Amino acid sequence: MNVRPGRWNSILDVAGIQVGNAEDRRVRTGVTVVLPEQPVVGAVDVRGGAPGTCETEVLDPLNTVNEVHAVVLSGGSAFGLDGAGAVRNRLAARGIGFRVADAVVPIVPAAILFDLGNGGVKDWEEEPPYRRLALEAVAAAGSALVLGSTGAGAGARAGSVAGGLGSASAVCPVSGCTVAALVAVNSVGEPGFPDGRTLLAWYLEQEGEMGGQAVPSGPIPLELRIKRTAAAGANTTIGVVATDAPLMKVQAKRMAVMAHDGLAVAIRPIHTPWDGDTMFALATGRQTLEVTPALLTRLGALAADCTARAVARGILAADGHGSTPSWRERAVAGGSG
Repeated sequence: MNVRPGRWNSILDVAGIQVGNAEDRRVRTGVTVVLPEQPVVGAVDVRGGAPGTCETEVLDPLNTVNEVHAVVLSGGSAFGLDGAGAVRNRLAARGIGFRVADAVVPIVPAAILFDLGNGGVKDWEEEPPYRRLALEAVAAAGSALVLGSTGAGAGARAGSVAGGLGSASAVCPVSGCTVAALVAVNSVGEPGFPDGRTLLAWYLEQEGEMGGQAVPSGPIPLELRIKRTAAAGANTTIGVVATDAPLMKVQAKRMAVMAHDGLAVAIRPIHTPWDGDTMFALATGRQTLEVTPALLTRLGALAADCTARAVARGILAADGHGSTPSWRERAVAGGSG
C-alpha cells in the first residue's frame, strides 16, 4: 500500500476545510484564511525566535477552549494581525463561535510573516490593508487554491529567491485518513542546493508535483548560505497542517510539532533567531476511528512530509518581485552563482 496525494494535492483534500486568499499587488502583501466548515480541534507549535501571533495560548492542551473557527496567515508583520480581528467580527456576525452565556466569540488564531521590506508601497498611514484583505479572503473561501505569489505568500522571500504559498496532501493507506499542509514560505534560509537547480525537498516529490526535480549535483557545503541581510522578526515561515482524523487537542499538538520537521527538510537554516516559524494543526474529525500512538506517528510523519512538499511547491509556483528573482528565473539564469 503506497501513500498518494489526494485529488487536489492540497489542504482542500481534507474534508471540511476551505481556504481563501487575497492579495494587494501594489503593497506586495496578502492574507490567507483557513476556514473550516464546522468548528475543529486546533493546536500550534512555535519554533522560530521572532514570532508574531495571536490566540496561540488558547490552543494549549492545558487550556479550556477546544474548538477553532478559522486560522489567519498574513503578511505585514504585526500590522497583519488586524486581519484576525476582521475575520473574528465577520464570523461573530454569522453566529459562528464559542458560546459563553449569551455571547458568541469566534476563536481565530493567527500568525504573521514580515514582508515590509520587499519594495511594495507601504504608505497606508493609519489604515493598513489587512482587515480588508482578510475579509476578501473570507469571501474567496471555497474557491480553487492557487499556489505561489498568493495570499500570505504574495510578497514573501525565501533566502535569495521569491517565497510563496504552497500546499500538498497525502492519504494514509493504513487508516484512510487524509493529511495536508498549507505553508507561506518567507525564510532566512535557502530552499535549494547551491547548484540552483534542485530543491532541498527534492526526494519527497510525488507524481511530478515539483516539475521533476533533478538529482543534486553534490552534497551541500556545511557553511550556511544566507543571501540577504537578516534582522530580528524580518522573515518567518507560517502554516497549517490539517487532517480528517479525530484528534484530541494534545494529539493535534504532537502533529504540529512533527510538522516542523518538514520545514527542517525543505529550508536551511530554519527556526533561526530571525524567523518566527509557526505551524498550526487542525483536525476536522470526519473519520471515525481510534487514533492510537502508532496511527498518530503515521499522521505526524505525513504532516512533516506534506509540509516539506508544500514548501517546495510554493517556491516553484512563486513569481519574482522587485530585485528578488523567482526560483524559475534563477534556474534559467544558471543557478545561484
